[in-house]
Amino acid sequence: MRPPEEPHGGRGVDEHAFDAFYTASVGRLIGQLYAMTGDLAEAQDVVQEAFVRAWERRDELDLDAAPEAWVRTVAWRLAVSRWRRVRTALAFARRQGPPATVPPPEPHHVLLVRALRQIPEPQRRAVVLHHLCDLTVEQVAAEVGSPVGTVKAQLSRGRAALARLLADTELDPGTARVSEVRHG
Repeated sequence: MRPPEEPHGGRGVDEHAFDAFYTASVGRLIGQLYAMTGDLAEAQDVVQEAFVRAWERRDELDLDAAPEAWVRTVAWRLAVSRWRRVRTALAFARRQGPPATVPPPEPHHVLLVRALRQIPEPQRRAVVLHHLCDLTVEQVAAEVGSPVGTVKAQLSRGRAALARLLADTELDPGTARVSEVRHG
């Protein structure tokens, strides 16, 4: 690769030449990065990412100036960057200590979620946003990108479907209201 300030001088690589370069070197580069990293999946990922970056700069690529070395160097740097991110994340997780114990969901919450899963997604989203997130109909409409009338229809149909699904359960609409379910 040449610095971008240099004139191209006709050295840019067309798509066919890049494809030939890729085909001829991808396996070799994956093998080399596998040897360097010890992780085949990681080697495949970083080599592919390095080739994407080479493709984006193919107008600067000079096949006579060791482009394989450039791709290998970029792939290695990507691998090192990933290791650093993982190491930082692990250090952060260790500083946080073990996760807090979360109690299992209450039976009525499980019943409600099971029933919600059985209604169409637009109705489910409207019901959850309105009744569990306490948004107004207008706020729900703005969040989902639908007219207020559509949200009202989805809420009506969703509540009716939930009433049928929750009949004869501890969440029977005759004895409890969906909005009374504790969320958390």
